[in-house]
Amino acid sequence: MAGIKEECGVFGIYDLDGGNVVPSIYYGLTALQHRGQESCGMAVSKTNGEIGNVQFHKDLGLVSEVFRKENLEKLEGDIGVGHVRYSTTGASVAENAQPLVLSYIKGTLGLAHNGNLINTGELKWELIQTGAIFHTTTDSEVIAFHIAKERVHSKTVEEAILKTAKKIKGGYALVVMSPRKLIGVRDPYGLKPLCIGKRGNTYVLASESCALTSVGAEFVRDVEPGEIVTISQKGISFDRSLTTEKHAHCVFEYIYFARLDSTMDGVKIYDARIRGGKSLAKSYPVEADLVTGVPESGIPAAKGFSEESGIPFGFAFYKNSYIGRTFIKPTQKERESSVHMKLSVLESVVKGKRIVLVDDSIVRGTTIKNLIRMLKEAGAVSVHVRICSPPFLHPCYFGTDVPSNEQLIASSNSTEEIRELIGADSLGYMEIDYLEGMAGGLPLCKACFDGNYPMEIPEELREK
Repeated sequence: MAGIKEECGVFGIYDLDGGNVVPSIYYGLTALQHRGQESCGMAVSKTNGEIGNVQFHKDLGLVSEVFRKENLEKLEGDIGVGHVRYSTTGASVAENAQPLVLSYIKGTLGLAHNGNLINTGELKWELIQTGAIFHTTTDSEVIAFHIAKERVHSKTVEEAILKTAKKIKGGYALVVMSPRKLIGVRDPYGLKPLCIGKRGNTYVLASESCALTSVGAEFVRDVEPGEIVTISQKGISFDRSLTTEKHAHCVFEYIYFARLDSTMDGVKIYDARIRGGKSLAKSYPVEADLVTGVPESGIPAAKGFSEESGIPFGFAFYKNSYIGRTFIKPTQKERESSVHMKLSVLESVVKGKRIVLVDDSIVRGTTIKNLIRMLKEAGAVSVHVRICSPPFLHPCYFGTDVPSNEQLIASSNSTEEIRELIGADSLGYMEIDYLEGMAGGLPLCKACFDGNYPMEIPEELREK
């Protein structure tokens, strides 16, 4: 898949027995690397030490690049938060890497945030009016400053976070570290994921259950939409005063974002993608000799298509895992050629065969067009494309980096026109009515497909 960037990933941990959590944060962030590959960081503290003594390290790059042995040895604490990031608001620069660490009159907090707010402007104006800040660049900074401002007039940090959460609007998952508490917050619609794990006397909060597994923690449950979870020496407690009946889970967690071995809101991600492929086979059957998927995102759906259709499944591409990230290439021509560097066709598998090529989405169409050409150059008789999502027609305002309308191929072309542009012999998209079934019946946000946003989008944000 190309064009849609992953969401951010958050991780928080508190060892109530006082053990060092730095290695666990490292492994947890590594497990969440798929959610953000531009920058990462961690902040840790000792709850039995000096209040506000927070150690942190963050920078641009992958987890394995940012955290070397010499960095990790300088960090120690029994409570901490971590973050992997791609930029939705704010430039991709080291200064915008998270977690944010903010010192204020009542202490220090560390904050890791996944998502986007839709009322950032009015929240910034409130801070400016009260003299709390003069300038911020990201939603995450706005949230952190509001918590700090509210903390001055609140008995507890939980109270300050609740007051802030009542003001912010959008999709978000927060993990906040105060000197003595670890707190997780999930937006009332459940747009962004967050779950709870436990390992002995250690509690973990993470964007996905795969991160819990990576540190040996047992999955306890998902944080409910609108729920605030507080972990302290007293144990774990919950505040559900923000919960509502209306939920809208991000559909793209189940189509693409979440890792295959994660379970999210009771749905196994692998099973969801298999179901998606089966729905495609029912909706758009075709006579073919082989079903294959675009690595890695299209493979589970291709397996489901194969199971439903009876057409054999096979691997048509070899993926070179050692090629660097394409966004560091200096020119557009080099970025396009990197598709050939990363993927090569297994000619003996596809030669003389009618191929069904399955992927999760088409954004601009450039990548799938190149892959179709590569298959045909390798001797494929025909290539029938099946996409495990409806056409992208609308932008996302909640933290998924869907490009603007003019960059979405489906916004200005019919399905038949797209088929011709990419060179496919046939093209079928997932029917929008099948999405809930794919995600186990969960209520979903599908606004990028149908324009029905779960909350009102301010006019200044809407594309003209």
